[in-house]
Amino acid sequence: VQLQASGGGLVQAGGSLRLSCAASGSTLDYSAIGWFRQVPGKKREGVSCISSDGGSTYYEDSVRGRFTISRDNARSTAFLQMNSLKPEDTAVYYCATARRCHFYSGSNPFRAADFGSWGQGTLVTVSS
Repeated sequence: VQLQASGGGLVQAGGSLRLSCAASGSTLDYSAIGWFRQVPGKKREGVSCISSDGGSTYYEDSVRGRFTISRDNARSTAFLQMNSLKPEDTAVYYCATARRCHFYSGSNPFRAADFGSWGQGTLVTVSS
């Protein structure tokens, strides 16, 4: 499966963006979808994950209550609605697939190694 993230851009603090992750080449019906972000020079960190049927969602603490993950399997697309954006949310955002969402305890609840197919990222810049 090939993934393509889109929807990034420049927004002021407090604003909103909606990212999309479109799949081609295969269905997403049986895959969990995760969103990660990466700042240059830093490790890629996971922010959210949604189960294959959309029934379970998981969030990293810093985005919980501000970001909402969703999916539309009929369109083979996943979304990340980001509200109340902060300058520290600035990063390149990536989507990826996994067999299921693995949610670990601690400050980094998602591990990139659990995810297989990765899309090209989309840049989100939040100005103060």
